[in-house]
Amino acid sequence: MNLFRRSTLSERTLLPFDMFDAEYPEAEARRARRMESIYHVGQARIWDGREVLKDLIAKHGKPELAPTPRRSLARVFGMIMWGELAAWKISAQLSDRLVPLEAKLAAASQVHDEARHFYVMHDYLAALGERPAKLEFWARRVLTRTLETNDLLKKLVGMQLTVETIALVAFQRVRELEVEPVLSELMPFYERDEARHIGLGVQLVPKLISELSAAGAVDLALFQLDLLTATLFSLKSIERDLLNIGVDPRSLLGIAFRRQADIDEKIRAEFPQWPADPPLRRVFEGICEVLFPTEGLDAHVPTATRIRHALEVVARARPSVFEQWGSKTDKSRTAPLA
Repeated sequence: MNLFRRSTLSERTLLPFDMFDAEYPEAEARRARRMESIYHVGQARIWDGREVLKDLIAKHGKPELAPTPRRSLARVFGMIMWGELAAWKISAQLSDRLVPLEAKLAAASQVHDEARHFYVMHDYLAALGERPAKLEFWARRVLTRTLETNDLLKKLVGMQLTVETIALVAFQRVRELEVEPVLSELMPFYERDEARHIGLGVQLVPKLISELSAAGAVDLALFQLDLLTATLFSLKSIERDLLNIGVDPRSLLGIAFRRQADIDEKIRAEFPQWPADPPLRRVFEGICEVLFPTEGLDAHVPTATRIRHALEVVARARPSVFEQWGSKTDKSRTAPLA
């Protein structure tokens, strides 16, 4: 059975009467059960956003920060809020066009979660006394490209394995650093939901990629590199805001790489041919070094030096952001290189 309906309107409006016709091999049956469990676990763990936020404000008081970190926090989480709206729309697209019941259920569960994430973040920013601004160019590019593509494999890669991973890491760092008490206690609710959403991509993407032609694989890699590079430029645009609330952008990148490594490990358990150190990741880590040098934001690092360091990262001759911040223990996080 095809996982997706055709992209034409006439095909999308048809009911998938053949959705129960396929008989899954054992491995695919296991993946189907995992996708179905995403829906049922989500149902069991639904939380009332209005009540949770109200209780946290009653516990800690109205969110208050000094003007500079407050504005910076609002810019960072305003961007995340719009990302939640995009995720709401994208998961609705997936729920409509995925054919197997189990995958459709998992995507439907995400629709409900993302709607809650969006309105709760809006309400939190209102309590903070801030109104979210419009998205800057690069963040808008990431979300628009994922929203507008008719290729649902690209949509899954863009949403489940790119945007959701970055969001999950941002929530984790803000919680760990205790930037603001109401927000810090709110973040675990978001993290639990986002972890389930990534699970849909983990179950679907590898099989679909394994069926691509060589040309299709190159096309997908270029799409993903485009998204990842745009994500980096978007992160660069809020670098000062992140530092104002105590978040090192390199820490976000490193932990995101660690999350991706964990995802890759799960995928390789069922698809041994999944690459352990793909060229795309090396290129991305090199771009990270150009935009976010280990010397820090205010250090003067000549362009030629940045490029040389980036090439050394790609060649694995210099520690990357993953090796500096991606370890699962704080002990192995090295100091900036000289």
